[in-house]
Amino acid sequence: MSGNDFRADLDTIAAVATAPGTGGVGVIRISGPKAHDILFSMFRSSSPKFRDFTPRMLHHGRMLDAKNREADEALAVFFRAPHSFTGEDCAEIQGHGGVAVLSALLDSVLSRGARMAERGEFTRRAFLNGRMDLSQAEAVAELIAAPSHEGVYLASAKLDGLLGRKVEELRGRLEYLRQRVCLAIDFPDEEGECLPPQEFSAITREVAQGIRGLLAGYERARCWREGALVVLAGQVNAGKSSLMNALLGRPRAIVTEKPGTTRDYLEEMTTLAGLPVRLVDTAGLREHSEDSIELEGMRRGKELAANARCVLLVLDGTRSASSGSPLSPYIEEKGLLHELGAKRCIAVWNKADVTPPPPGLESFHGAALMPVSAREGTGIDSLCAAVRALCLAGEEPAEGDIAPNLRQAHQLQKALSALEELEKAIALSIPPDLCSIHLEAASAHLADITGLNSTEETLNAIFSSFCIGK
Repeated sequence: MSGNDFRADLDTIAAVATAPGTGGVGVIRISGPKAHDILFSMFRSSSPKFRDFTPRMLHHGRMLDAKNREADEALAVFFRAPHSFTGEDCAEIQGHGGVAVLSALLDSVLSRGARMAERGEFTRRAFLNGRMDLSQAEAVAELIAAPSHEGVYLASAKLDGLLGRKVEELRGRLEYLRQRVCLAIDFPDEEGECLPPQEFSAITREVAQGIRGLLAGYERARCWREGALVVLAGQVNAGKSSLMNALLGRPRAIVTEKPGTTRDYLEEMTTLAGLPVRLVDTAGLREHSEDSIELEGMRRGKELAANARCVLLVLDGTRSASSGSPLSPYIEEKGLLHELGAKRCIAVWNKADVTPPPPGLESFHGAALMPVSAREGTGIDSLCAAVRALCLAGEEPAEGDIAPNLRQAHQLQKALSALEELEKAIALSIPPDLCSIHLEAASAHLADITGLNSTEETLNAIFSSFCIGK
């Protein structure tokens, strides 16, 4: 359905609002002018006193299918506009969560005048009917897809309107400047209509600083939203694949005694100490190889490690037993560590159950050293905690944190760039009417975050990513 086809005032939509599959309870949602009549026509109350639905009250009874046969025992509730999620008349049927029974109930709803809802159409109607701004609408999808408790809190703050209010506050400051510029253009002979350059510039800098704060929130929240990239690197046969399996808690990577089993990288989403991560097992390093596939695997592994938030540099602890110096066998690992920087790395002394690290050895060329046994599972919890601490670098999300998503961050960056151009124009004493171009651009980018001037193309792209029924 394109934006031009949207007819919230004419049609009634319906969909199953609960996840596909079998469950204890299934919900069908209806929104639009026929919501009440459809629900009333297919509901048979268990109370002889029932005459009509009391808004927002659950009513118990039997639901009829498309042929007016009793199909399910259910609860029904009606919401009168504008006091509903979409701002329209809405109804919900809470029945049993079987696939067949929900299909029968949905068919009954559709046969009585509703049509199937498109992806995100309920939330889109809520936005178009003024029940929420666009940042809140996006937070609905983010809340559903949140991979961690912290992600839930961040999405919940946006759903409450925290981001929208902050953005509108900043945009209000820019609109104030635009008004003063317009007055100066319309009444050039009137003194004091335009702010002095120093005050004008001060407000611009304050707004720019506020935008930078929101962008910093985006960076802090990226790992909670997308998963922090954690890469396992090290020489062949060091136990990287075994360590990946131990961190995942299941056998994902193939483990054999033959060196070089992993020739490409393997990636899995998981959580380590509550932190969502993209865990990647890379091809093992070796000093010499004539295998083009293995060489390409090593190249890709180094590329991933260079972009990782945390690199687990796996050392085979048994190799140190045959050396006079405990760290002398790890030449390849030392070279990689120097390329990446010790601050992003954790040296994992694997096979510690066979050969523990020498007493007092707590670092590997500046990187923290942690003994583990991937085979026995010892030291894994401590390693997970260390990964979390390194990835977050002390920046745990706090209550009320604002975390823009990628689209919102792009608009914030564009607004910031426009303000930086405005600062340059002010410094060059550019006339107010020319300065207003940058003001208008910055204000427009901020308005796009809350949906005040979003195009149909933008709205379609956002809501098409939602699930049906939301």
